[in-house]
Amino acid sequence: MAKTKSVPMRTCIACREMKPKKEMLRVVRNAEGEIFADYTGKAAGRGAYICNGENCLKKLSDKKLLHKAFSTNVAEGVYETIKESGFGKSEG
Repeated sequence: MAKTKSVPMRTCIACREMKPKKEMLRVVRNAEGEIFADYTGKAAGRGAYICNGENCLKKLSDKKLLHKAFSTNVAEGVYETIKESGFGKSEG
C-alpha cells in the first residue's frame, strides 16, 4: 500500500491558523541578526510565518508581530518590503 505524503503545516503569527507551509510567507532572522522575507522557505535561521491575507498583513504591521516573534526590534523597512512584494493580495 502506498503511503500518502504528509503536508507540512505552519501557524500564521497574525491569525494563529494552521495552513500548508507552501501557502505562507516565511520571514527569517539569520545568525547575523538580519530579518528578511524568505520566498524560498529554505533560508537558514529562525522563521515566522504569515498567511496570504490582507487582514493578516495589516495585523502584522499594526501590532508589530515580527518584533514579538523574534524578540528584537524590526526595521519598518521589513514590513514595507513584505507589503510591496504583492503578498497578501489574493485573500481578504
